[in-house]
Amino acid sequence: LEEAAFQLQQIFRIDISIALNILGIESMRAGHHGIAYTCFKLAADRGYSKAQFNVGLCYEHGRGTEKDLEKAAFYYWHAASSRHPMAQYRYARYLLCHTPGNNWHRHQQAVTFLEQAAVAGITEAQAYLGVFYLRGLQPKEERGLKYLLLAAQSGDAQSRYHVGVCYEQGLGVQQNLAEAMRHYRQSAAAGNPSARQRLR
Repeated sequence: LEEAAFQLQQIFRIDISIALNILGIESMRAGHHGIAYTCFKLAADRGYSKAQFNVGLCYEHGRGTEKDLEKAAFYYWHAASSRHPMAQYRYARYLLCHTPGNNWHRHQQAVTFLEQAAVAGITEAQAYLGVFYLRGLQPKEERGLKYLLLAAQSGDAQSRYHVGVCYEQGLGVQQNLAEAMRHYRQSAAAGNPSARQRLR
């Protein structure tokens, strides 16, 4: 009986969190940012990762509350730790942009979260990792190209352009100008000005 009661409490807690998060999303769409933030925060404090991510967005963009990147990172971290892919991407970017260069542990944590988000299909994480590995202090060109190809296949024109650069310059792949041109054309057709320039 105690176990059944505990299970009911868990279901109720999760259902309330889901309802609060949905109410927050609807309030945000209606332009009621303060109400949205309050709903997200209530659900986030109950441990609901989607709401934690939404609270992070509120703090990052100053919607319904003051803009505060450290608080945004705090909520992104909680959601990322619960395997929320977009939160993993956002938290990783925060770490890479706001951590001193000599903090190896935080740097590694950021890369781990980026890779988890990329594997989960987050195009932004794939694109970021691709460039990160190509331009790092110790470039890993093949790995960078792999992530750029994933992002390009998801329709990211900038990543498609970078794949073209890899083929043109032989980064992580054997140089192939015809293949480079093919990628530049696809990127240019999607509206990428750098690709148009490169084609000329």
